[in-house]
Amino acid sequence: MTGTMVNVGAAEARLREEICDVGASLYSRGYTVGSAGNISARLDDGWLITPTDACLGRLDPAAIAKVNLNGEAVSGAKASKTLALHRNIYANNADTRGIVHTHSTHLVALTLAGVWRESDVLPPITPYYVMKVGHVPLIGYRRPGDPQAAAEIAALASQVRAVLLERLGPVAWERSVSQASYVIEELEETARLWLMSSPRPEPMDDASIDELRTVFNARW
Repeated sequence: MTGTMVNVGAAEARLREEICDVGASLYSRGYTVGSAGNISARLDDGWLITPTDACLGRLDPAAIAKVNLNGEAVSGAKASKTLALHRNIYANNADTRGIVHTHSTHLVALTLAGVWRESDVLPPITPYYVMKVGHVPLIGYRRPGDPQAAAEIAALASQVRAVLLERLGPVAWERSVSQASYVIEELEETARLWLMSSPRPEPMDDASIDELRTVFNARW
């Protein structure tokens, strides 16, 4: 997939490169495979989002889709079918500047095996999960791109920084694309630890979590 980048400002060019760098990093480490997953970033005049059916490991900065504030195509390839989901998150969380969705193996496996709770797919078993991820609710299965899933996530966008889509994987949002990818990585690592542990580890106690709130302003 190739394209020609024209009339792009320095800030937008950097965002395009960041999307490609993050996509390649996640793909190379198996967080997503084939053409699964998508990444977006907020612009002052719209959004950038990876093209539909694009491989995150082989993104071309010039081919990344740009849409305006009305969701209309401006440049690049055809936008991901999850555009509505991304736009709904941005509309309901003013601090969000980047969104990452992957089909991470251990997180998809968690939805198949059974999450800890629907309101909290994993227990708080490590301090970094508490500090860097926080509560992650489960979104029941709906087909990729389903508008109802987008509406459910939008209602949670200001309360959490990630959700887990049943059979599809996580969606995380943060102040940048890179920071959103860090949430995905910590979430996936915690799922891996949880699934590989036998017996299952106990959650951190309330006093330990309160300390993380006090010292690090953890959102739990």
